Amino acid sequence: MILYHLDEHVPSAVADGVRRRGIDASTTVDAGLRSATDETHLAYALAQGRVMVTCDRDFLVLASRGRSHAGIVYYPYGRYPVGEVIRRLVRVWEQHSAEDMVNRVEFL
Repeated sequence: MILYHLDEHVPSAVADGVRRRGIDASTTVDAGLRSATDETHLAYALAQGRVMVTCDRDFLVLASRGRSHAGIVYYPYGRYPVGEVIRRLVRVWEQHSAEDMVNRVEFL
């Protein structure tokens, strides 16, 4: 089962929406990582077995450089309304296992 970690660029309404659907999701604020580096966020998510959800392309750069991660779900900020982001995250959660997502980048 996928667990999510949403970085500070993802609206809090997304976390609320996936949680209402029974999906475990932590946020930057929950984890006490406000203003932490991207590397710190990725390390936290990996240690917790959480797939990183982000609008920040820097995570794609880290992944392309071989940085290990529990998975990254990326979408460009503002491309989709909050409800659509939630629907797409639910679909990823339904279609993939946590094991499938290790070192995988999924684009919404």
